[in-house]
Amino acid sequence: MKSRTKLWMLMLISAIASILLFIALSVVLANIGDRGYDLNSLNAISQEVLDTIEEQQAFHAADITPLLDNTHSNHPDIRFEWIAEDGSTIYDTLGEKNNYDFRQLADRMLYMPQNLWGVDEPITLTFSISLQDQPYYLLMSLSSDAMKQGQIYFFMRTFKVLSLFMLPLIVAFLVPYLLSLWFFFSMNKRINKLNYAIGQLNLQSEITVLEDTKKDEIGQLTAHYNAMARRLQNQTEQIKQFDKRRKLLLSNLSHDLRTPLTIVLGYAETIRAGLYKNEQELQASAKIMLQRSRYMDKLLDQLLDIARQDEGNIEPNFAVHNLSEMMRKIAVDYLMLLEGQSFTVEVNIPEQDIEAWFDASLLERALRNLLDNAIRYGSEGHYLEIGLSEKDNIIFMTVIDKGRGIPVQDQEHIFERFYRADSSRKGEGLGIGLSIVKEIIAFHDGSIILTSVPFEKTVFEIRLPTNQRKQ
Repeated sequence: MKSRTKLWMLMLISAIASILLFIALSVVLANIGDRGYDLNSLNAISQEVLDTIEEQQAFHAADITPLLDNTHSNHPDIRFEWIAEDGSTIYDTLGEKNNYDFRQLADRMLYMPQNLWGVDEPITLTFSISLQDQPYYLLMSLSSDAMKQGQIYFFMRTFKVLSLFMLPLIVAFLVPYLLSLWFFFSMNKRINKLNYAIGQLNLQSEITVLEDTKKDEIGQLTAHYNAMARRLQNQTEQIKQFDKRRKLLLSNLSHDLRTPLTIVLGYAETIRAGLYKNEQELQASAKIMLQRSRYMDKLLDQLLDIARQDEGNIEPNFAVHNLSEMMRKIAVDYLMLLEGQSFTVEVNIPEQDIEAWFDASLLERALRNLLDNAIRYGSEGHYLEIGLSEKDNIIFMTVIDKGRGIPVQDQEHIFERFYRADSSRKGEGLGIGLSIVKEIIAFHDGSIILTSVPFEKTVFEIRLPTNQRKQ
């Protein structure tokens, strides 16, 4: 969820929560701090009593007594007096008998508005009803403490009551701001952590992984940072490994060139000085010089391959070729090469030709690299197999030997540049042959799979789609 959406939702929820909280607090505080009677409730009680009196014609003492007692039991804070026209008390719920004159009644009504606002004098309300033109009076008396402490639509009797009514309003206004402050404080804290981690990120130190499970923009940015930091760490490790292999390459190259060059120089000096015994020895020396020179030429070709890979100059030239015919020619070359070397060579190429879009020179180079490796490192098995087949629009090319194989821990790295399964071997190339094979197969949208069991079977299987697009 985006932060903007989250903020709007938070403000909306805050506003709704504020209103509900205001209503709830108002009701609770009203029930706690605003108990008692107000003028409306007193008027309703008096009207109910007068209606009952009129209905029951309960004007005399015997009739009015149970009625007023019942009402008084429901409202014990109110004193009810039933007064005749001459001021005599017909019935008083307090049990008093009074004969009021005008002055006494006037004194009880004196300063009545002020009494409603908290004066300790009792409050008296007077109501009348007539029977055959003879008036009777109902006096309702109660202390000011029994009245409601505040009536917001009329008045506030004390500052204490005013504060009670203001508290929900203050809380309602503060809640959205407090929630907003909390939200932005939380966001700022997360941003500061991310900023600090980015500031500490470098190639020489361990990365700082941040924990942030939220799905908003900052959470996504944190996830991207963690992924970037891990990639940077992996790339740094790869650079270190690459640099280590580059140094090993230079060391191997120096050794691989020095040894054959020393041999060539030695035989050349022997021929120049005429120290050979006969023509046969001369030819043998020349043959060795030629072999070593070709080996050094191959090393130089591999260096050129490295340069082409780095510059991206290997560009395939696709066309329709007969793959079966190409592999037959390659197989014939290696049959002649291995003749007399106690090698068992099997060629499994179907009679029906297989044609496809591919770069003939690059694919032939990849196959020859695999065959050279099989002969060089699998010679102990004295076995070599070349296979070609097609199934479900996939072309399968296999090179199999039964030599020492490739250890499991090296199989995932064997196609990396400059990697050698046995780094102690000298004079056996620069460790880029299989990386070139993988790159060539990738140009053809294919894949190469290795499976190896020492001295049982080591298989390099190339898989190419038959629907190769024209490049």
